[in-house]
Amino acid sequence: MIRNPILPGFNPDPSICRVGEDYYIATSTFEWYPGVQIHHSKDLVNWTLVARPLNRAALLDMRGNPDSGGIWAPCLSYADGQFWLIYTDIKRLDGAFKDAPNYITCCDTIDGIWSDPWFVNASGFDPSLFHDDDGRKWFVNMQWNHRGEGTGCNPAHDAFDGILLQEWSPDQGLIGPVTNIYPGTSRGLTEAPHLFKRNGYYYLTTAEGGTGYNHAVSLARARDIHGPYEDHPDLHVICHEEADVPVQRTGHGQYVETHWGDHYHTFLMGRPQQGPHGAFCATGRETGIARVVWGADDWLYLDQGGLIVPDEVQAPVAVTQAPDTPITYQFDETLPLDFQWLRTPDPDRLFYIKGGALVLRGREGIGSWFEQALIARRQCHARYRAETQVQFDPTTYQQGAGLTTYYNRHKFHALVVTAASDGSRVLTILSCAGDWPDGNLSFPMAELVLDEGPVGLCVTVNGAEQQFWVQQSGTWQKAGPVLDASVISDEGGRGEHASFTGAFVGMVAYDATGQAREASFDRFSYMPET
Repeated sequence: MIRNPILPGFNPDPSICRVGEDYYIATSTFEWYPGVQIHHSKDLVNWTLVARPLNRAALLDMRGNPDSGGIWAPCLSYADGQFWLIYTDIKRLDGAFKDAPNYITCCDTIDGIWSDPWFVNASGFDPSLFHDDDGRKWFVNMQWNHRGEGTGCNPAHDAFDGILLQEWSPDQGLIGPVTNIYPGTSRGLTEAPHLFKRNGYYYLTTAEGGTGYNHAVSLARARDIHGPYEDHPDLHVICHEEADVPVQRTGHGQYVETHWGDHYHTFLMGRPQQGPHGAFCATGRETGIARVVWGADDWLYLDQGGLIVPDEVQAPVAVTQAPDTPITYQFDETLPLDFQWLRTPDPDRLFYIKGGALVLRGREGIGSWFEQALIARRQCHARYRAETQVQFDPTTYQQGAGLTTYYNRHKFHALVVTAASDGSRVLTILSCAGDWPDGNLSFPMAELVLDEGPVGLCVTVNGAEQQFWVQQSGTWQKAGPVLDASVISDEGGRGEHASFTGAFVGMVAYDATGQAREASFDRFSYMPET
């Protein structure tokens, strides 16, 4: 069996691509750098992170991008002996305009050096590239209507103004007229178009209903690529709205036919749990997979019927899903692939590795949209423990370094080594519990004077509760009170439609003096707990 999610933690908007007997899934990374995560599998059961292709300034520079901006909904495909990757770099989130430039890049290998991008258009987000069997390529994206009422956390239907289609070629760019081929169903918020062809029909998969609990995978088809498109008899293939099941927020995926002759559909999902402010998804929007079948009417359906995907689905082959295990990262030569930073294509200004340690150069404050020395990995479990050890000798309270649970600039907790007003080295907590628009800090712990030398820092997360710990010699001691971990989620602060990425845990350093005071971390451990 395949246990959902197949890509736990922040891995939304899955675009699946088969090349022979190899399967790849590309997911959104939003403001985290490098852009786009690509996982590989041979069996649809076990997946390995193999590439983040948008890894240089020519392909992506997100300095100044807002939280939950950046890379939205990539589409990965394979044709003409190359991989093709289409992506949006969202430059503005709030307000009437979205500012959504769309790009295409290609590469002979999944983990190679991808080409400098083609700019395509900016009429809307969630672009996709369809390679027709006659060799022509078609570009589709949703159209954003800035005159509509849907902005910020109130995504009204009229801002999502249909799916656009236009021919594209590497040599000529966009060719011919633009056609609005599909208005969506009554669920509205129609986005994430993907085209595929079967038995003489062009099928159009879309996501509808927003990023929350009304999300759905919708399907339409036409004999001509330009339409008209008729809706699926059930309108949707997947939708968990009002279903009392552990998997929620299902939508936004892509169809694939396996080399074994089976059929599957990826989708994004969330695993809500209860917190002090209601349901929240600690692990963000993740990737799941459903087994589907073709009906006699040439429509796609879940193999068990209905619209609800079970927690476990039948795998195409008999393979054991690898268990979750603790991992301790060593900083020997390069940054481990599990880690990312924020926005900038110039990581040398943020960190380097030397003598078995990760050295962070303190830059702007926690939550900066430009240069923030924050290196983190995804939270993939409702319960976990993370540990690190930092050597840091601040000269002023404007410098700090330590361990953070982080969602965005309005939603984080950080246990940091800093200096008191008298210059003594102390430990404190900086917390921003979903305040908006001010992003005000609170300090839920009295400053703790530290001894000289390295400081062990730890966080334990159990659902909606988070506890920091400190160690200088001997046993671990609690640092500060129990904190609200539920704010480190989509639902924290303004809620699911205003931010829709995922929770991270990692190492941070800041220096408001501008002198780039360095902090050294010699290890980092992430331990799932049951």
